Amino acid sequence: MLRFLSDPKLRRRTTAATNTIGSYNRFSSWCRFGNHGVIADNDSDEQEKVVNFSTLLTNAVIFHTTLDMMGVIRELIAEGWEIAPEDLAVLSSYLTARIQRFGVYATDEITLTPDAYDAHLGVTLADAGR
Repeated sequence: MLRFLSDPKLRRRTTAATNTIGSYNRFSSWCRFGNHGVIADNDSDEQEKVVNFSTLLTNAVIFHTTLDMMGVIRELIAEGWEIAPEDLAVLSSYLTARIQRFGVYATDEITLTPDAYDAHLGVTLADAGR
């Protein structure tokens, strides 16, 4: 406790990690819209299934949002925009504005094979002070 109180760098790191976990939990709760996130079953196996499904759903939405963001970043880079590590540091994949939880979803593209996944953005993070 004394180390935490006397070390500003440790406090910043702890606060950042706590905020990240809190953001994930809020987003996960938003994704779990059925029954307001309440697990109504007393069976521990069923509870575990609900928690695992919720985690899978949340991570899938985060992954999809991240892929969409990477596509836009790649387009901006191709257009000649300079993307600095500081710009990427403020992005969040916990966006909810464009997700239609109760909307109509097209399935006509379900048989299309997606392009190969490429995580490289061409941005060097070494200069971000990490």
